[in-house]
Amino acid sequence: MIKVSVMYANEDGKSFDMDYYCNSHFPMVMEKIGAACLRTEIDQGLAGGAPDAPAAFVAMGHLYFESVDSFQAAFGPHAETIMADVPNYTDIAPNIQISEIKE
Repeated sequence: MIKVSVMYANEDGKSFDMDYYCNSHFPMVMEKIGAACLRTEIDQGLAGGAPDAPAAFVAMGHLYFESVDSFQAAFGPHAETIMADVPNYTDIAPNIQISEIKE
């Protein structure tokens, strides 16, 4: 199993609309990629590891798939539409990481 993490760095002067992300963008992504996505998570950054340190990321979205191939097959045809929606909720460039889940 793999996890696709889309991470938005907590940068000074940048904005992130969590309500839009949770209630509009993420549901649209799920509608586009369908059943290939096994589960999802959305994280909202609260704090860093040291006292009073800011969170490194304002938000992270995680999507789980059986394989990189299944992710690419589901996401690829909709990538342009999904990425075109990003400016509707943030001016932060998303960082994407694909990880293999070790259990």
